[in-house]
Amino acid sequence: MRDTSPLGLPLNETNESFATSVNARERRLLTLAGLFVVTIHTGLILARQISAIEYWHVVIWIVCAVFGHLTLQRRLPRRDPFLFPIVMLLTGWGLTLIDRLAPPFASRQTLWLIISVGALLALVSLPGDLRWLRRYRYLWLTGGLGLLLLTILIGTNPSGGGPRLWLGVPDVYFQPSEVLKVLLVAYFASYLADHQALLGEGGRIGAFRLPSLRFLGPVLIVWGLTVLILVWQQNLGTATLFFVIFLAMLYLATNDVKQIIAGIVVLGIATVVGYQRIAVVRLRVTIWADPWPYVRSTSFQIVQSLLAFAAGGVFGQGVGQGSPTYIPVVHSDFVFAAIAEEWGLIGTLAVTLCFALLVMRGMRIAAQMQGRSFRAYLAAGVSITLAAQSLLITGGVLKLIPMTGVTLPFMSYGGSSLLAYFLMAGLLIVLSNGV
Repeated sequence: MRDTSPLGLPLNETNESFATSVNARERRLLTLAGLFVVTIHTGLILARQISAIEYWHVVIWIVCAVFGHLTLQRRLPRRDPFLFPIVMLLTGWGLTLIDRLAPPFASRQTLWLIISVGALLALVSLPGDLRWLRRYRYLWLTGGLGLLLLTILIGTNPSGGGPRLWLGVPDVYFQPSEVLKVLLVAYFASYLADHQALLGEGGRIGAFRLPSLRFLGPVLIVWGLTVLILVWQQNLGTATLFFVIFLAMLYLATNDVKQIIAGIVVLGIATVVGYQRIAVVRLRVTIWADPWPYVRSTSFQIVQSLLAFAAGGVFGQGVGQGSPTYIPVVHSDFVFAAIAEEWGLIGTLAVTLCFALLVMRGMRIAAQMQGRSFRAYLAAGVSITLAAQSLLITGGVLKLIPMTGVTLPFMSYGGSSLLAYFLMAGLLIVLSNGV
């Protein structure tokens, strides 16, 4: 007797029908994303009155999208069809923005796009259903921390000044803290999944229930060491992001909202101490509280960002229009302000919706992982990381919170960041297969 699905169809036919539907939907979404990227790049070329040879960035984007789709179609026929198209849409939009804001950097970002798509496809092609990531968590984490420590000894800064957060040689730089995000999320997910039995242990301090030291000790040591290195390097944005990731994943494991309250209190204390002892923290808090007295010096960047939002209005100035390049380092830290000036409120809401959809799909994958705690924690951790970094940078650019110096995922210039988030997208795609 043949096995049948709940619909009464043979299972093999149901699987084939589902895979065909997934591929068709992903193909349609990628086509829409491609039309959008080609259109806005055409608008940029017309606005700048330059040669059509500048389409080569878009041609490479199209090749990456097509090759990625074909590979995913073969390797993961039951994947989430929304993830890859959204990632490629944001990346293509970001590539056009970088070409408009800082043309010399567009070629580098295009090269990193090729590397990042290749890394994503290599990840989804690995066998073992991510068991290798769980089994060797200490090896991956030790390697990531080792590279981070190496930046203290031989790190450099491509701009010539400021914190030395990169490794590499001239014209080829790599920021270990970006990929460490992926490794740290994987470590937390693996550790929490393997030590769920210890969650019931612990004591209480007043109304607060504390996890046992047997459970919390190892993860606190890893997290504390990572944050300590980042603070030593003055990479405060990434340190804040790691704190948020740790706190959110701890809440997922304990289901105790008081852990969040305690974490916020700790973050507040750390901010006060940092304000008193670290000049960078004091500067960022000062210009966040009142930027106008320093408008010609330290707060010039954030003031120009606010002016860009005001100039954009509802519909924006148009592709290639306006003056977002008045903002220093606009192609990296402040690319969201450039979107606001050229695309207006509609553009910023569209970007926000894309990130919200990515996070929602990721959390949906986590919620559907019945009895597979590692995969559930991993999907949730990746989604939390994406949401937290997006909120940190957009909130900073809008002056809702002090600037943290992190990049907008997929859209800002930065090869290490692009690679890290493509790896995270690859993890979500693998986890979604067959959910």
